[in-house]
Amino acid sequence: MDIEQKQAEHIDFFVKQASALKGSALTTVIVEATSHPSLFAFSEILSVPSVLELGGTENSVYLDLLRLFAHGTWSDYKSIAGCLPQLASAQALKLKQLTVLTLADTSKELPYDQLMQELDVTNVRELEDFLINECMYVGIVRGKLDQLKRCFEVQFAAGRDLRPGQLGNMLQTLTDWLTTSDNLLVSIQEKIKWADTMSESDRKHRKEVEERVDEVKKSLSLKETTPYWLR
Repeated sequence: MDIEQKQAEHIDFFVKQASALKGSALTTVIVEATSHPSLFAFSEILSVPSVLELGGTENSVYLDLLRLFAHGTWSDYKSIAGCLPQLASAQALKLKQLTVLTLADTSKELPYDQLMQELDVTNVRELEDFLINECMYVGIVRGKLDQLKRCFEVQFAAGRDLRPGQLGNMLQTLTDWLTTSDNLLVSIQEKIKWADTMSESDRKHRKEVEERVDEVKKSLSLKETTPYWLR
């Protein structure tokens, strides 16, 4: 089973759980979702009406926690840790995995120094073990550890939840890409048409030349077979 299918099943499970509960009962669901070792997308859970209703209540910190896991990083957590519930070890691991996904979305060559700083890792061995065992083995990223260049070369990274406002930018980017593709297709079709026209013109010219050659050959042949006094 691929990671996308697993994600869909886990998301569906927690969305149903959250939809059936309200208030403080949702805090357990949020903690379980953010601790789940195979769940890396949270926007669908965030969109559940009962979860959104946590805002402005005594449990609003759990809504903030869920938003952090949807869009934030380990550095974001450290800056607001005093305003959120303390993370369990599984949650801390999950947030660091999500941090790698965010970094991989911005660059396909991640320096070890940057990764160690962002993940609070103290040495290269610990970092490489984390990337291999907690990221590549899990299937959320694929890449190459380059010890000589001291960087992680990203070949694939699972996508994270879109931030508010990102969808519009993504749609605009796709629209621009489609427009460029359409223009390129028109240009290619025009070049094909021009090539076909030139090919037809060349064919006609070649035929005319061949006909002229045939005429010359016939003329020369006639001269060779006609007695000189009749020429």
